[in-house]
Amino acid sequence: MTTLGLDFGTTNTVLARVGGGDSSPTLVSLDAGSAVYRTALCFWHEAGARDGLAVAAGPAAIREYLEFPAGSRFLQSFKSVAASTSFDTAPVFEKRYSFEQLGRLFLAELGDAAGGAFDQVDRLVIGRPVTYAGTRPDTTLARRRYDAMFAGIAREIHYVYEPLAAAFADTDTLGRPATLLVADFGGGTSDFSVVRVAAPGAVRRCIPLAHAGIGIAGDRFDARIVDRLVLPQLGKGGRYRSFDKVLDIPAGWFADLADWSRLALMRNRRTLAELEKLRRSALDPEAIARMIALIEHEQGYALYDAVSQLKRALSGAEQAQFRFEGGGIAIDAEVHRADFERWIADDVTRIAATLDAALAGAGMTEAAIDRVFLTGGTSLVPAVRALFEARFGPERIASGAELTSIAHGLALVAREEDPTVWVPAEE
Repeated sequence: MTTLGLDFGTTNTVLARVGGGDSSPTLVSLDAGSAVYRTALCFWHEAGARDGLAVAAGPAAIREYLEFPAGSRFLQSFKSVAASTSFDTAPVFEKRYSFEQLGRLFLAELGDAAGGAFDQVDRLVIGRPVTYAGTRPDTTLARRRYDAMFAGIAREIHYVYEPLAAAFADTDTLGRPATLLVADFGGGTSDFSVVRVAAPGAVRRCIPLAHAGIGIAGDRFDARIVDRLVLPQLGKGGRYRSFDKVLDIPAGWFADLADWSRLALMRNRRTLAELEKLRRSALDPEAIARMIALIEHEQGYALYDAVSQLKRALSGAEQAQFRFEGGGIAIDAEVHRADFERWIADDVTRIAATLDAALAGAGMTEAAIDRVFLTGGTSLVPAVRALFEARFGPERIASGAELTSIAHGLALVAREEDPTVWVPAEE
């Protein structure tokens, strides 16, 4: 039996395969030997392509965008809208794509990059967040969209909480019984599972006790950087004239600009016309002109890359330089880690409250946890790690394979005789 574990992430997607029996999962090579595949799409006009639009995904999408940004539409973090009732379709040139359509296009490209890994799959286990991203996420809507996206890929399809999958991955190397807390920090969500781990050889090693999640993670941290360093140059805090009144520019424009899933979608005729109208009435029209130029010149990925470089640098140093140039904007600013931690302090506090909810759901305190496993790219942010070291002590914290542990664990679940045991009750 051919089984797959798929970590469809907000920022990255990873695929693991199990051949059958008790064989160990292997990560599937997806691009130039890497198992990590960017969850992104790039569209461009091409004669002969279906509907006149060609599409690439993953690293190929980035390469296509970098070659011709002005003629591309680059979409990233689109998983973030899976549970959003306000999202209907994404405008891409003259076409509009639903979430399901974007997802199927992405999976088709992913399957090709994986050498046909989706051909004749018996069982597919897909990770899902405990709580989806968004202000008021609709879990039923997200499930319906996921079902339409993944339909037909395998004879059996199951969904498992991502932190529970990471618990399976950690347990695979844990040679003793323990009470385990898994904290999974991705691009869109931070999720927690408390799991009782039985001794090796037990029929059922992982017994989930409680779960909790919140739609705050790496993308929200990115938005804080954009808010502080970029948006003031694009008119945030500015005003405009409306008849005989002077009003504040609506905050919604800036919320969209700081959201990777929404920034690319602003490049459409209606939005740009509204921004041009705002520019003509703004007290600082040049700032709005810069906003328009950033959108029209498709600078979303370049801005994302600059923000990501800053975060990585601040994970290893007390200060780093933020550099971004594009769309009429040029920023070269020194940023101290202490400043960044102040910007995300409220987010970290809400993450800590969600951790408390997971412990309370299991009826436990920190003292009852034997081991804490941190995974996901955002777990590398020092302020996040410091939260756990303060609560549990560094000696109880383990980490590693931050980008691949969930896919590995999903494949282990797929290997089980009955994976439905680990499917959330609401599914």
